[in-house]
Amino acid sequence: MAQNLCLVMGQINPVVGDVAGNIKQIITAANQARDELSADLVVFPELTLTGYPPEDLLLRPGLMKRVNQGLAALKKQLHGIAVLIGHPDGEARHDLYNAASLIADGKCLATYYKQRLPNYSVFDEKRYFVEGHAPCVVEYKGIKFGITICEDIWFNEPAAQAADAGAEVILNLNASPFKQGKWQLREAEVKQRAIETGLPIVYVNLVGGQDELVFDGSSFALSSKGEPVARAPAFEQGLYPLSIMKQAAGQVVLSGELAAKEHDVAMVYKALVNGLRDYIEKNNFPSVVIGLSGGVDSALTLALAVDAIGADRVKTVMMPSRYTAQMSLDDASEMAERLAVDHSTLEIEPIFNQFLDTLADSFSGLAVDTTEENIQARCRGVLLMAISNKTGAMVLSTGNKSEMAVGYSTLYGDMAGGYSPLKDVYKTLVYRLCHYRNTLSDIIPSRIITRAPSAELAEDQFDQDSLPDYETLDAILECYIAQDLCFEDIAATGHDADMVERVIKMVDRNEYKRRQAPPGIRITNRAFGRDRRYPITSGYKVSSIIE
Repeated sequence: MAQNLCLVMGQINPVVGDVAGNIKQIITAANQARDELSADLVVFPELTLTGYPPEDLLLRPGLMKRVNQGLAALKKQLHGIAVLIGHPDGEARHDLYNAASLIADGKCLATYYKQRLPNYSVFDEKRYFVEGHAPCVVEYKGIKFGITICEDIWFNEPAAQAADAGAEVILNLNASPFKQGKWQLREAEVKQRAIETGLPIVYVNLVGGQDELVFDGSSFALSSKGEPVARAPAFEQGLYPLSIMKQAAGQVVLSGELAAKEHDVAMVYKALVNGLRDYIEKNNFPSVVIGLSGGVDSALTLALAVDAIGADRVKTVMMPSRYTAQMSLDDASEMAERLAVDHSTLEIEPIFNQFLDTLADSFSGLAVDTTEENIQARCRGVLLMAISNKTGAMVLSTGNKSEMAVGYSTLYGDMAGGYSPLKDVYKTLVYRLCHYRNTLSDIIPSRIITRAPSAELAEDQFDQDSLPDYETLDAILECYIAQDLCFEDIAATGHDADMVERVIKMVDRNEYKRRQAPPGIRITNRAFGRDRRYPITSGYKVSSIIE
């Protein structure tokens, strides 16, 4: 006799540490799935109750008290629907597990402990959790479900254990952060597990931003042959149903709807918007303020901010000096007008002159250099932070990854701010993102994109006076930062050796700046901060060879 079950992928956006709020989200979603989709079971993401990653909150016994209260509330308040939820289980600082529990009819029917704890890149789960060792297979409404959690599915043993224990479908709860190309990697890896075990697999991922990380959702289900049978859209909260049919012969077949795949630039843009929105909303900032320069970086930052929270919550400030070109003033004003944001102009020339007058004796006999350029940037930083202090608007820093890498930025100047949306976005990608955004609606004046980039801190200044062209710079940075290639190997790829050495030295000596930079959205596999942690004080040299 055939059996049917409606499973829903609960692609939700929990808030780290807000156990009570996350419980409400779970209950609301479960009831909606039951009432509107006739669901039997909702599968939620990894560590649903605490959000991911809870980091050192897991060391607080008070968090576990709230988790246990939350589990009790779910048992009491859920009726006519089962949920599979992620949560920590055990005692903080001792035997704490990354767990998943199936709750139905007021009871916990099964609990699984994650076996593979990631401890690389942005993950440090071994700091908090101990490994589980046993499979978990639970029968619900005639179908045997094997439970796994995130990293488990990247190895064959946990899935094989579940299959050997009698599983007919594998459910995998995830907190897998976005990076470029990640969703393709996930589907390719899970396909291998499906083929190895001969079982269909349901992969449920969370969505939303958490500090530097952003989660894209992109939940999916594969057939026993590894073929996609359902896929949730990226970066959209929602409930996505699957039909699970156990045929008379015992074969389990899944079916659902496949959301369209999106190209890389569109995915990155959505990641930036979602990461920025959640940082603003989850930290309760009423609005943001941006120093709008007429350049491409601040233009993209403005577009992201308006798409994230709306024009009525975004303020822009143009802060010209003696070196600011009229076209910068015009282009900044035009973009602000196109997006209908509150825009104002604050002249920094009087403030800049006052600084120079005050420092005249201290600077006597010393030539003009980047010091005077940095003073201008710091004048702007002070004004933006003053507006932030007075109004509560968070300052968005507008620097990109290329600039952050080589130190083409000013501490307490253009680096000032509470969040840096472009922190992990190379300059060449900034241009691609601007072109992409204009395909949706023409909001960035074309001259902003096509003009030669300049900080406008000195007469006739252009970025390429101090830096190689961005195509070359970004290619070298990709080799050194993402691939960890040494000087000799990068030069061997065809790049000019002197240029490679110069770029590497700039990257290394500006680590101290990056340590003081605001957080920003991670979109690559080697973001500054969580991914790439290098010493500030180091004797490691670019081309020193031990003989």
